Amino acid sequence: MYEFKRFYIDGAWVTPPGRRELAVINPATEQQIGKIMLGTAEDVDLAVKAARTAFETFSQTSREERVALLERIIKVYQARIKDVAAAISDEMGAPAKFALNAQAGSGLGHFIATLAALKEFEFEEALGTTLVRREPVGVCGLITPWNWPLNQIGCKVGPALAAGCTMVLKPSEVAPLSAHIFAEIMHEAGVPKGVFNMVDGDGPTVGEALSRHPDIDMMSFTGSTRAGVQVAKAAADTVKRVSQELGGKSANIILDDADLNAAVKSGVLSMMSNTGQSCNAPSRMLVPKKLYEEAVAIAKSVAAKPVVGDPKKDGVTMGPVANKTQFDKIQRLLQTGIDEGATAVIGGPGRPDGIDKGYFIKPTVFANVNNTMTIAREEIFGPVLVMIPYETEDEAVRIANDTVYGLSGYVYSGDIEHARKVGRRLRTGMVHLNGASTDINAPFGGYKQSGNGREWGKEGLKEFLETKALMGYSAS
Repeated sequence: MYEFKRFYIDGAWVTPPGRRELAVINPATEQQIGKIMLGTAEDVDLAVKAARTAFETFSQTSREERVALLERIIKVYQARIKDVAAAISDEMGAPAKFALNAQAGSGLGHFIATLAALKEFEFEEALGTTLVRREPVGVCGLITPWNWPLNQIGCKVGPALAAGCTMVLKPSEVAPLSAHIFAEIMHEAGVPKGVFNMVDGDGPTVGEALSRHPDIDMMSFTGSTRAGVQVAKAAADTVKRVSQELGGKSANIILDDADLNAAVKSGVLSMMSNTGQSCNAPSRMLVPKKLYEEAVAIAKSVAAKPVVGDPKKDGVTMGPVANKTQFDKIQRLLQTGIDEGATAVIGGPGRPDGIDKGYFIKPTVFANVNNTMTIAREEIFGPVLVMIPYETEDEAVRIANDTVYGLSGYVYSGDIEHARKVGRRLRTGMVHLNGASTDINAPFGGYKQSGNGREWGKEGLKEFLETKALMGYSAS
């Protein structure tokens, strides 16, 4: 049983005065595996005060000092990565290997990428007689989600430190265990007191208090579009910067010159990864009408391959979704898809055969879908693929862009220049060509209601910087 009943504030573990406990549930067993305390606005005040005090000195540290700090964090993280992975597997149901290599590994990867970006970043630039200087934005509130716990902590905390900011982290209360181990890593790495602070809590209490706090200079939020809107509204009165990475309903356009088998297989496997709980998942597969039936048959075959079950067992490749709220939402949307006329060629409502507990979802492929259906418009956030036929390339692009979201897009073609041409037409922050993976050094973020900020690599570092012009800095 994990028991994390303290918050990390001003370089120490602090017992909060409140007594609101929250059980942490293993989604594979539906059993309690831990406890945390839920913080209050008063806890946020203490953490923000510590961060504000620390900012006075940490903001003045040199690049070399921050490089050394990131190097220490990386070293300790590497030593604790198995502990991080075990906690992630327990709290959100990721299969053990995936939890280690992808989930915990991505958090480490962001620190490594941020370190490389910091070493090369130009903080000052001469512009005639003016010096343009990039300085830390200040005290940052960081709110992270449950679907990629350490990935999102890593890609916020790393660049905030690299920029010279101090921070208060509110990890998801659904998957908070790995965040506590991360805070232990920060402490062991010798992060100066007050630079990194962590308070557990829910969105309406701790998230709201962070967003409204007058001494928070920036909010960095990852989560649903609905919650992101609330953060932005709460932050508006103090005119703080708000950087958001929100929902998605990404289209995967398979062009008529693609290797159909390879393209469909790549799209299905990408959709099913992390049990479909990725904001940039290729959840709408667009296929030429003449190839549609063949593509559906391929997708059905590929979707039958994931091994769903206990994430601790060898050979299991798909665990449960992370919580009951999400499980219930997915079940509702699966039934809605059928009610609106879509065909579940594999999967559908209910748990997989042989499983009677846990928040497990059948890997599902829907055919006979059009872009007006609920399952084609709402972010399902589970292992559910919808397949939509199109007549012309222009129609495919129109369908792909016909969404309130704009996080990612996918294009598959036998001709890379053809894929590039179509990719340029997508109104999304990212496009994957021919199955390309995400690039940890490239900017991650979206258009429209998928957010307004960028994370990862150099662009992620820039999010935590203000720009100052010192005019008359030089004589000529």
